Amino acid sequence: MHITFVRKRFADGSTCGKCAEIERRLARDGHALRIDETVDADVANPDSPGMRLARDLDVAYAPFFVVRDGGSIAVYTVYLKFVREVLERAA
Repeated sequence: MHITFVRKRFADGSTCGKCAEIERRLARDGHALRIDETVDADVANPDSPGMRLARDLDVAYAPFFVVRDGGSIAVYTVYLKFVREVLERAA
C-alpha cells in the first residue's frame, strides 16, 4: 500500500488552513509515519504534482489522500473516513 497526502499551497507559498490542520492531526494521532509521500497542489503551478493528481483523479478540493493498493486507487477527501477505512484496517 502506498499513501500520498496532497495539500494545497497558495500562490504566496502558504499552506491552506485545513491542510495544516490535517497535518497536525496526522502527527497527533500517530499516523504521520504511515504517509509515504506528501505533495503540494500549488495553485500557481498547474503542473505541480498535487495539481496533476487532482486533475487526473477529478478531485476538486485539498487536502486529500490517494491510496494505491495493488492495482486499485482510492481517493479520500475526509480525514476520519480515511483513518477508519485505511489506517485502522491496515493496523
